[in-house]
Amino acid sequence: MNHVARRIGRSLALVLPVVLVLSGTLAVTSVPWATAPSESDVLAASAQKASSQAKAPAPHEVLRERLVAELQEKNPAVALTNLQKEITRKPSLAEHCTSIAKALGRAAVKKYGAAYRAHQYSRPVCDTSFAYGIAQMS
Repeated sequence: MNHVARRIGRSLALVLPVVLVLSGTLAVTSVPWATAPSESDVLAASAQKASSQAKAPAPHEVLRERLVAELQEKNPAVALTNLQKEITRKPSLAEHCTSIAKALGRAAVKKYGAAYRAHQYSRPVCDTSFAYGIAQMS
């Protein structure tokens, strides 16, 4: 009896690895990703990625639009103060502070016309970017 069990064990030890390798190879070759993607698949995936990126604007763009709208409704001082609050709350926006402040400066000149009137609302946010935005419009 012991001899029979040992013989079966040896047979399985030789045959089982071969069966596992063959079944694994067959499984991998039957999976769709095992073949190279077609050009249309790559283009479709690229277009889908581009459209999803185009749908969601960056946080700094959303903030810029919101602050410019706030400037139009109220005044530049309120928008600049809220810009400072947002940068303090979310420091990752600091790298966009100058571009947002410039946009606010340009929007202030569009709203008030004269550059000297827009300067009255200046705040110590993003150094002189607000003033630079005003100067660009003058």
